[in-house]
Amino acid sequence: MTGQPRSRSREAFERAKRLIPGGVNSPARAFGAVGGSPIFMARGEGPFVFDIDGHRYIDYIGSWGPLILGHCHPRVVAAVEVTVRRGSTFGAPTEVESELAELIISAVPSIDMVRMVSSGTEAAMSAIRLARGFTGRHVIVKFAGCYHGHVDALLVSAGSSALTHGVPSSPGVPPGCTADTLVLPFNDVEALSAAFDRRGRDIAGVIVEPVVGNMGLVRPSARFLTALRDLTREHGALLIFDEVMTGFRLSWGGAQQLLGITPDLTVLGKIVGGGLPVGAYGGRADIMEKIMPAGPVFQAGTLSGNPLAMAAGIATLRELQQNPPYQRLDELTDRLCSGLSQAATAAGVPHVINRCGSMWTLFFTGDPVTDLVSAQKSDTRRFAQFFWAMIERGVYLPCSQFEAAFVSVAHSQVEIEQTVAAANDAFGELI
Repeated sequence: MTGQPRSRSREAFERAKRLIPGGVNSPARAFGAVGGSPIFMARGEGPFVFDIDGHRYIDYIGSWGPLILGHCHPRVVAAVEVTVRRGSTFGAPTEVESELAELIISAVPSIDMVRMVSSGTEAAMSAIRLARGFTGRHVIVKFAGCYHGHVDALLVSAGSSALTHGVPSSPGVPPGCTADTLVLPFNDVEALSAAFDRRGRDIAGVIVEPVVGNMGLVRPSARFLTALRDLTREHGALLIFDEVMTGFRLSWGGAQQLLGITPDLTVLGKIVGGGLPVGAYGGRADIMEKIMPAGPVFQAGTLSGNPLAMAAGIATLRELQQNPPYQRLDELTDRLCSGLSQAATAAGVPHVINRCGSMWTLFFTGDPVTDLVSAQKSDTRRFAQFFWAMIERGVYLPCSQFEAAFVSVAHSQVEIEQTVAAANDAFGELI
């Protein structure tokens, strides 16, 4: 693919910039961290995406995680086609909402009841409100580099595109909105313990990505996870796992099943909608029953539980349940990461690869990456060079050092080996 033009993408971006702020509808798509113009996609098929100039790429983004089955999985496509002919939205209850709820509850250890919403941001926002309403407290603890959507109270030291664009907070968020948000370093047990010593009576909940995907892939230490559970329980605060990325991806029961830690509330998204806009939050029945109309904590949404998203989610989860892919995904991703590491080592490029299941990040730093500070030691200039070198070889990676990548069921050993071969060539180009 080296040297092939993407003139139609450039033209499409110029048009979009006249119509849409920055030319994109989410900052993560802007290529701000790697330079150049975003690549406009035309379609996806299995492990591939195709741009409007006709180039094919092996896709390791998968719409930032939800496409665990790959693009246009026949079961998902069929479910959506059947459903849309019956009606896309009613603003009234449907049975498919309960069907998806039953699947989620049967899979995720901590969830007795679940409420559907339309995005991960909405789910995180609602879970925070519920934690405050349930405990009667106001302070929320989050961790630097963890991203929980563009919620005012949580847009402090955020990861994802906020980190990539150098704006960990945002204009337009009044100081009062974040006055009750306490930001701590990820994986720092001492800081967490000290916070509870000082503010334990005020803390309503702690929200965390149990395996972080929004400052790149960062795993938690066992000691940190144990402290999260013990301290929240001891002080009467709620532990909230943001499993928007990790839910149904790292295991059938999410990161919490894999890690053996049971939170009080869980935030879900991505895979639960099978590629359509969706979010959900769930937890213990005594907490969830505080949500209106069962209880006093308000939350509503016209498109919450819309039939199209429910149908896509059911089809995806049924496929994962009936044909569990997790061992194969783990093996493929292990081979991919081993190959990338060998290629980087052969080229003399300092690097660290963090992986958990089918999520991974190649960091351009020689030091371990365990939190935001260590992630930010990465050589982002070199990452950008590698990104474009891989694009020219037909491999589509996240356009930021600080985003996780994903392997899907649709990937085979063939695509993995092609990616490793491309990386061997690409590393040779780095300066």
